[in-house]
Amino acid sequence: MGRKRKGNKVDGWLVIDKPLGMTSTQVVGKCRWVTKAQKIGHGGTLDPLASGILPIACGEATKTIPFIMDARKIYVFTVTFGESRSTDDAEGEIVATSDHRPGAADITEVLPEFIGCIQQIPPAYSAIKIDGKRAYDLARAGEDFEIKSRNVDIFDLKMLSLDGDQATLQVTCGKGTYVRSLARDLALRLNTVGYVSFLRRTAVGPFDLAKSISLEKLEELGHSAPPEDWILPVVTVLDDILALAVTEEQATLLSHGQALSVSGPIESGIVRAMAGERLVALCETDQNPDMTILRPVRVFNF
Repeated sequence: MGRKRKGNKVDGWLVIDKPLGMTSTQVVGKCRWVTKAQKIGHGGTLDPLASGILPIACGEATKTIPFIMDARKIYVFTVTFGESRSTDDAEGEIVATSDHRPGAADITEVLPEFIGCIQQIPPAYSAIKIDGKRAYDLARAGEDFEIKSRNVDIFDLKMLSLDGDQATLQVTCGKGTYVRSLARDLALRLNTVGYVSFLRRTAVGPFDLAKSISLEKLEELGHSAPPEDWILPVVTVLDDILALAVTEEQATLLSHGQALSVSGPIESGIVRAMAGERLVALCETDQNPDMTILRPVRVFNF
């Protein structure tokens, strides 16, 4: 018989509005302390100098973290022109300057060049691994190294305002996008230099600021309301995945890791098996002429 896991059985998503100055790991620690959840993790890191949406998975929701990691994200950020920083944000040292300041028309004109599948080189101070070591560790040690460019998806990019040498923009992007690199490259395209002086994530997949709570509010709710009043259901991040109704008997088979045959064709890929309102499993589909085989790849214990 397995050892009983310590803590509370808490399953679902917390959407935290992360404050400035805290690491994502520190936020997870605070959430763990408040919820006493048996298992907890975050769905996408935010730098200490960034604020905004940090999805926190509790219990069975940790099994769906890959789906939120792959989700679209929206950031509002400010580029300060005229200075280049070693970290591409306000934390670094000034490494280059420029007297040129682009106008609103200049910025608007080049933004379409940064929309679509574009190539981007992550910042030197990033968590990218180079020969098994983090880039930021190599950078802090003063070592020379090269980070290869990668393809990232930018779905939308628009300027919100321009005030002197600071332009505030909003970007909708895919997995692996570095806003610091986007700001750096945009400044270079405008024949100047720049860095991110403000960064706020306003949405991750289905989670936005309207669904978020502060750590202070979480602590308050943790003392006064049951978890179901402030935690979003696990299925919240699976809304785009086809739901397939199964019987309780079929649910039992899937819960034990057994494949299930169902009549008729079903859309290929991943489907979520539901027994009423209960999420049973995420399954891969295997098409046969007259039936579909469901093979569970993630089983949920509710």
